[in-house]
Amino acid sequence: MKRLTCIAVLFTTFLIFAQCQSKNKKETFVRITTTEGNIVVKLYDDTPLHRDNFVKLVSDKTYQGVLFHRVIKNFMIQVGDPDSKNAEANKMLGNGDLGYNVPAEIKFPKYYHKRGALAAARTGDDVNPEKVSSASQFYIVTGKVVTDLELDTFEKSINNRLLPQETIKYSQEQRQTYKTFGGTPHLDGNYTVFGEVVTGFEVLDKIQNQQTDHNDRPLKDVVIKKMKVIKK
Repeated sequence: MKRLTCIAVLFTTFLIFAQCQSKNKKETFVRITTTEGNIVVKLYDDTPLHRDNFVKLVSDKTYQGVLFHRVIKNFMIQVGDPDSKNAEANKMLGNGDLGYNVPAEIKFPKYYHKRGALAAARTGDDVNPEKVSSASQFYIVTGKVVTDLELDTFEKSINNRLLPQETIKYSQEQRQTYKTFGGTPHLDGNYTVFGEVVTGFEVLDKIQNQQTDHNDRPLKDVVIKKMKVIKK
């Protein structure tokens, strides 16, 4: 009995320690200060390559001065081209990079393209079958609400494309999010989603409502003034 009691005490102590460790673990947030206001995003811990790369670029001030160079209403806003800093009007943007890529960390269906999803841009499948991500370019989903019928169609398309061992189906929670909050489900399973917006949705709308040229670049520059890593 004494031995079992000791084991029980040790196990209880371990559980308390594990719970304390879990409580003390801090999540990573980044504040994006733009000319239209602030957006705060949370980075996912189970996409560590993208999280750590993003944090490094933020710390190195890589994003300071870059433009939201591609803005499509009810779809997404894209940023991170290093060539966009101080770019003259009408210059075609979106091809700039940092000379390396980040391996894909696609965690679908856990992470999906709901409104506010933070995801890595990348080149197309024809030249990038492994779906590796751009080192610096990312987008934030603005999206639109969709119907159950549309989600059924997207489900079928995703399963035909990915050919998973088990059929992928949106959960009821995901369906409800897409139907009421919106998103871009046709991108699911194709790009690495590595975070999400927690505050600043009104800023997303300010940016997505900008007038744009034929290349989807805002006529008035929308600039990232600074970014800062926050631990909570």
